[in-house]
Amino acid sequence: MKGYVQLYTGDGKGKTTAALGLALRCAGYGRRVFIGQFMKGQHYGELSALARIDHIDIEQFGDAGCIRREEVTDLHRRHGERGMARIEEVLGSGAYRMVVMDEIAVALWFGIVELERVLGVLDRRPEEVELVLTGRRAPEALVAAADLVTEMREVRHYYQNQVPAREGIEF
Repeated sequence: MKGYVQLYTGDGKGKTTAALGLALRCAGYGRRVFIGQFMKGQHYGELSALARIDHIDIEQFGDAGCIRREEVTDLHRRHGERGMARIEEVLGSGAYRMVVMDEIAVALWFGIVELERVLGVLDRRPEEVELVLTGRRAPEALVAAADLVTEMREVRHYYQNQVPAREGIEF
């Protein structure tokens, strides 16, 4: 079966959630899934849940805390490099039917990874691998390269009423 490149972007909630849903569906058919989380190094509920599910491997390539774009350091770029090298290794292994590059668009926008490298991964992706990319502010070149693009648009969000991120829902 041919795989495609899916991109979930936009300012609305649900990009990672959509990718995790696809990963669960794929694993439900006994196919292996690799999830690489760029920009994330802290605990999220999905880490505990996915550890219990056969066929899904997840790794993080980020710091334990959130950063702003102007706070990017060489350490962050090294995390991005480690993530890209791991994604390339995973794709080359032939062991996975789906590969998720969670928050890769944010890593691009922050300058933590290079666009040419990400586009090269898309070009060299084995034909049978479904590649799922997430993150706000996806560059136009990434949008153009994807086979399926979904833009999450915020209509209303309870953050606007000062509701903080909630354990089990947002993280």
